[in-house]
Amino acid sequence: MKRIASGMRPTGKLHLGNYFGALKNWIDLQDKYECFYFIADYHALTTKFEASKEIRNNIYEMALDWFSMGLDYNKSPIYLQSSIIEIPILHLIFSMIVPMPWLERNPTVKEMIRDLDLKENVGYGLLGYPVLQSSDILIVKGEYVPVGKDQLPHLEFARELARRFNYIYGEYFPEPEPIFTETPMVYGTDGKKMSKSLNNQINLSDSKEIMIEKISQMITDPSKIRKNDPGHPDICSVFTYYGYFDKENEENVKKECENGERGCVQCKKEIALKIYNMFEDYREKKIELEKDKDTIWDILKEGNKKAEKFTKETIDGVKKLMGLDYI
Repeated sequence: MKRIASGMRPTGKLHLGNYFGALKNWIDLQDKYECFYFIADYHALTTKFEASKEIRNNIYEMALDWFSMGLDYNKSPIYLQSSIIEIPILHLIFSMIVPMPWLERNPTVKEMIRDLDLKENVGYGLLGYPVLQSSDILIVKGEYVPVGKDQLPHLEFARELARRFNYIYGEYFPEPEPIFTETPMVYGTDGKKMSKSLNNQINLSDSKEIMIEKISQMITDPSKIRKNDPGHPDICSVFTYYGYFDKENEENVKKECENGERGCVQCKKEIALKIYNMFEDYREKKIELEKDKDTIWDILKEGNKKAEKFTKETIDGVKKLMGLDYI
């Protein structure tokens, strides 16, 4: 089986955007590839180093959601980035051979500086973010990385770095290829892309009442004031949810809205209940996993051990090619 490598920064409880943007694809890929999934806690320090004490709880909450949703730790090594010592070692080695202009022009860093409004507050770790990201992928010799088409430039850096190492020291690393996955735009409660930084998220773990309340506050079609006013579902954030959670009724809802046969209040409550019910199995599994707080950490420790078998072998091979295997 071909090998996949992918990770996620620990930001705590997952929201609908996280699920459709990454986790759903990860779960689907488990039976088709040899998958290595990791929690990228070092990456969390590149922009929030002053909030390092929050990371532990964020790891727990995110891993809890991963396993409750169906990410199978028996099929795939699922591990903590910071527990694999070979990742920062490879990062250090790569940092010796990567040209500075590669980092300065890299779109990943530019986007993070822009989106987080960091301006002059750019640390060495953030500048080297793409090198660490490449190390995450290549330490397990990842052959494929699931990405959306807009994320392709991020992966190209890892490909270039693998190519450069291979050219200098000999063929060793695969040039990771993209697996294009559907990453739909999931709108938050304010009509913008769902994001915790905007505080507009709908969490997988939200109660029925909270979910209904959040969705009831969403702006729909400004021109549809009364129920019998003809609506324009194509500009309505709430209507997009039907494409994810109630595909069978999507076309019918669209016609009823356009014909003034359906009101926004009805749509909001209806889709909120659909979303809540979709994650019923997730909530049951989560209750089971939460009974023993050590369960999540035990699963990650086991994943660390599984991953280490591959990462140690990779570093040994790197040192041998470079002539660094002195003793």
